[in-house]
Amino acid sequence: MAHESVNGSEKKMAEGGNDAELLKEKANKYFKEKDYENAIKYYSEALELNPSNAIYYSNRSLAYLRTECYGYALADATKALEIDKNYIKGYYRRATSNMALGKFKAALKDYETVVRVRPNDKDARMKYQECNKIVKQKAFERAIASDEIKKSVVDSLDIENMTIEDDYVGPKLEDGKVSMKFMNEMMDWFQDQKKLHRKCAYQILVQVKDVLSKLPSLVEITLKETEKITICGDTHGQYYDLLNIFKLNGLPSETNPYLFNGDFVDRGSFSVEVILTLFGFKLLYPDNFHLLRGNHETDNMNQMYGFEGEVKAKYTAQMFQLFSEVFQWLPLAQCINNKVLVMHGGLFSEDGVTLEDLRKIDRNRQPPDSGPMCDLLWSDPQPQNGRSISKRGVSCQFGPDVTERFLEQNKLDFIVRSHEVKAEGYEVTHSGKCITVFSAPNYCDQMGNKGAYIHLRASDLKPEFHQFTAVPHPNVKPMAYANTLMQLGMM
Repeated sequence: MAHESVNGSEKKMAEGGNDAELLKEKANKYFKEKDYENAIKYYSEALELNPSNAIYYSNRSLAYLRTECYGYALADATKALEIDKNYIKGYYRRATSNMALGKFKAALKDYETVVRVRPNDKDARMKYQECNKIVKQKAFERAIASDEIKKSVVDSLDIENMTIEDDYVGPKLEDGKVSMKFMNEMMDWFQDQKKLHRKCAYQILVQVKDVLSKLPSLVEITLKETEKITICGDTHGQYYDLLNIFKLNGLPSETNPYLFNGDFVDRGSFSVEVILTLFGFKLLYPDNFHLLRGNHETDNMNQMYGFEGEVKAKYTAQMFQLFSEVFQWLPLAQCINNKVLVMHGGLFSEDGVTLEDLRKIDRNRQPPDSGPMCDLLWSDPQPQNGRSISKRGVSCQFGPDVTERFLEQNKLDFIVRSHEVKAEGYEVTHSGKCITVFSAPNYCDQMGNKGAYIHLRASDLKPEFHQFTAVPHPNVKPMAYANTLMQLGMM
């Protein structure tokens, strides 16, 4: 009798294993079709039936990486290695997760393991060397940073004496100033995939640094009764989609104000064109064109996801350093008519944060790993009450009760944030009190999502959503300038 029940349970386990394999195959199919949400769903179901399969965890880890859930990806890769410490792909996955989170030393340790086990694997050796280079570079940067005062790139520039060659027929600033004529010429020039002269690029950067550095960390604006503002989410180097927003919604002007809510660069391979266009409009309409910092206006992200590589390819390493300085002065949040708060990421890891606390943030730095500045750039909403560990591995996820308490304490109506790709280009959650807007359609040329922007009118402050689809762009793939570790790690 006992013998039969053992056989019965073995049979049941075998059937569970077969069912799990079928679910894994289904998940793999969704993964190949780039439907990562469904891939995650079926890998999870396979794991429920067979929770000790390292491959399932590793596959789900890769799907999480593709959806930028680096925290979950890291947890799954770690679990795969707990189950089978000889599973080489697990080390790759964990290293890639750590790289995405800027934890380069932890990544290096896993690449070392792979190289030790597979000394003849060229790909593993290349990744190890690349990662090692970054770890050494970071150590060097830390050593320099501890020097008394860090000099600005601006101090070493002699823009006046930079010559514009006779054969350059592109746009130039008029008497060193941005004009509407210059902006139109520059947008057309970029559309034809031509490069703005470095002197003009430096002029824009030096001037916009001066403008941004005079702004508070929390910008507060009041729209008059008849006015409206357009809020756009992430644009991520998708220049041709940015031009389409202006085509659909009109160019920025004193009567057509905009707020771009961070993540202007990285991933898309026209980030230089996007950011110089946005900075140009900031100089032209400083009081009517607003820019907030996203988690991708940071050194770690730019190093991994393409912007640093793109600036170095199109200009120089020195110009990237200046971009980095400018990004540190981007404001972190904006309050509209004392009722609507806009930030890139979301709310806070702890209750009790006030608008006064936001005004006091010393933002001229790379973001810390925790605290209000980190949360403003990184956090995400969740449907359930309370807070939980972030799927990204940074900051937290906050529930409707957290939103409710924050709004009540600060006498606000709702928040607008970006930071997450949404199928419809926007999403309304937390009973209408937390709105997400994302303005990079068909994100990374593969997500198939719509883009959206929001109109907010002073008369009622009710969000009005406008959706749009991706437009064709020249054949330069997203992530073309990204760190090779990210390109290879996410195959």
